[in-house]
Amino acid sequence: MVQILDRPRDTGPQSGAAKKRVRPVILGTLAVRVHPNAERVALESALEAGVPLIIANMIAMPPYPATMTLAPEYATLPHEEALDAVRETAARAAALGIMTELLRISSRHPVRSLLDLVKARDAGLLVFGPDLKGTSRLRFRLAARIVRKNAPCLVWVAPDG
Repeated sequence: MVQILDRPRDTGPQSGAAKKRVRPVILGTLAVRVHPNAERVALESALEAGVPLIIANMIAMPPYPATMTLAPEYATLPHEEALDAVRETAARAAALGIMTELLRISSRHPVRSLLDLVKARDAGLLVFGPDLKGTSRLRFRLAARIVRKNAPCLVWVAPDG
């Protein structure tokens, strides 16, 4: 009788070290809506790999010492970030069945904080995709250069990759 094997006979259960590590996809933006291409790449990558998606809305912290001491939740005004648009991206990801986490991170150095988040969460892919309509080209280029140079994982930068 013919037997069909889908793996070699000597393959047993994997040890703890050989099991697949879950390395999330991080979608980073700079207090503006996410570029559509970046959203597509991040959602498709997380869905295909079966890993969680972390959406990081990085907000530049204004130098208001009194506000930061007394009421840090009011340091960023509603018109200074596109929170609703970023929440819509998170809702679309969750609707696809992707385990999604939305983070709002305020920092004096938002790009450095994004890289710290990538290291802390051991990300497998960083999709850096702030919409260019909401940020200056110079700021975007500088941030993209820092991300490409210092990220400890694969990087995809919107809009071109």
